[in-house]
Amino acid sequence: MNTTEARSYPRRVRTEGGEIEFRHMTAADEAAVLAFAQKLPVHDLLFIPRNISQPKVLSAWIKEIERGGMTSLLAWKGDTVVGCGTIVRDLLSWSPHVGEIRMVVSRDVRGQGVGRALSQETFALALEQGLEKIIAQMTVDQTGAIALFESLGFKAEALLRDQVRDLAGNKHDIVVLGHDVGKVRAQLEAYGLPEAVG
Repeated sequence: MNTTEARSYPRRVRTEGGEIEFRHMTAADEAAVLAFAQKLPVHDLLFIPRNISQPKVLSAWIKEIERGGMTSLLAWKGDTVVGCGTIVRDLLSWSPHVGEIRMVVSRDVRGQGVGRALSQETFALALEQGLEKIIAQMTVDQTGAIALFESLGFKAEALLRDQVRDLAGNKHDIVVLGHDVGKVRAQLEAYGLPEAVG
């Protein structure tokens, strides 16, 4: 995406679940995000590296946003947070061209197009940031999330066995999906469709 065409927020979209507003997450949203995270099933939190339902973790998250290491979009339905999409990158690592999308959506709006709209918006924002490769991780039983990312062009790259342990002590496998933006863009341009990525 051309950097002169920066996405602006707030941005509203219509879904089967009603109108959703996307906004950048700020420190002012801490209480609303904590309420959202604490209502999520614990299993939904497993593919996020830290337990965001804990206040100290949420505070660290906000500090990372302010530092510039993360960009988080919140999906609001009225005055309630119903989803969050985050782009994580480490500009000081060997992989400054790689970003990770982390996304979670409230059970109340699943199957209503909110997750799809949020994933598309987060993906578009990642492209705007100039990322060359984007990854997403989730437990292997998150079949709906896997299908959603595959619809955006992500492909399975790795299976990490027993990678996370839930609060009951059970271990779960994580699948890592990747999207090679440059490769996909080149393929689309070869077919005369460069605007499809970006």
